[in-house]
Amino acid sequence: MKKNTRIQTENTQRVLDAGLQVFSTHGFRGSTVEQIASAAGMSKANVLYYFRRKQDIYVAVLEKTLSEWLDPLQALNPDGEPLEELWRYAQVKLQLSRKAPSASRLFANEVISGAPMIGQYLQNELRNQVNHKCTVIQYWIDTGQLAAINPLHLLFFIWSTTQHYADFSAQIDALHNGDTDQLFDDAEATLKQLLLRGLAPT
Repeated sequence: MKKNTRIQTENTQRVLDAGLQVFSTHGFRGSTVEQIASAAGMSKANVLYYFRRKQDIYVAVLEKTLSEWLDPLQALNPDGEPLEELWRYAQVKLQLSRKAPSASRLFANEVISGAPMIGQYLQNELRNQVNHKCTVIQYWIDTGQLAAINPLHLLFFIWSTTQHYADFSAQIDALHNGDTDQLFDDAEATLKQLLLRGLAPT
């Protein structure tokens, strides 16, 4: 397989960045290749050189997002200290919500609509990875290193408490004082306290 040139790699990334911006604003149905091309500073023909159709851009953006979000979960070390490993994971998830809120909102909208484009991925790759990490968490519980808790619902809890800051940013903006640094400092401190105290073995 021929390796992409530097220009091809850069242009592909430009299209993906523009696609994220457009799709997260207008949704899949409300977005056009013309909008993506404009956001990327490229012609429509040039965009279609890298991706045959709008759906291909959309799926590529979602897959890139999922890959970036799953890396921290994959990094959970079975031989590490459980509380430290889980807190590190939650902390990275919160940082991603702050740095890449558009990606989180795009993924949330896809799932809310029934995951028509990535349903197979969720039922296969994501399920397999989550099941594996749930087995690790259950081992920590069985060996007395964590409080007894349902591993899957623990992951759901971490996802909901971190991605909430991206997915419901309009609501959060209406309720806090506008200091983003303070918002995320307080969110991190609250989540850390809840996780470490709640998961500590009795």
